[in-house]
Amino acid sequence: MRDDRETRSRIMRAVKGENTGPEILVRRMVRGMGYRYRLHSAALPGKPDLVFSRLRRVIFVHGCFWHGHSCSRGARVPKSNRAYWTRKIDGNRIRDKRNVAALKSAGWNSLLVWECELRNEDRVRHKIEKFLTGPRR
Repeated sequence: MRDDRETRSRIMRAVKGENTGPEILVRRMVRGMGYRYRLHSAALPGKPDLVFSRLRRVIFVHGCFWHGHSCSRGARVPKSNRAYWTRKIDGNRIRDKRNVAALKSAGWNSLLVWECELRNEDRVRHKIEKFLTGPRR
C-alpha cells in the first residue's frame, strides 16, 4: 500500500497548473482565429488562462478531474484518501465560482472550456469564436 501512495503522490505533484496540454491546444485554436491574448494575468481573480483585455473577456481551461466536472473523468475520486480529494475538489469548485463572480462584477465576461470538450475541437472553436465575437455588456 505504501508504494501506491508514493506513486500517486509523485504523479499528482507532477501535474502542472499552467501551460497544460489542453490549455496549449486552446491557445493554438485562438491564435489560428487571429486573436491576441495575455496569459495568466495575476491582476485578475483566478489568474485566467487567456485574457483578452480589449474585449474584457477571459477563458479558463479546466481539467475535468481537478475542477470537478460532471463528466466521467471529473466524477472520479481516487480510492485512497477520498476525504482529502473530495474536500480539495469541492474547494476548487467554490473558488472557481467565486473568481467568475468577481470577474463578472468587475465587468469581465468568462468562458470555461473543459478538458473533455476538446475531444471535439470544431465545437470548441465555434464556442470560443461565438464568445469572443458576442455582444459586450
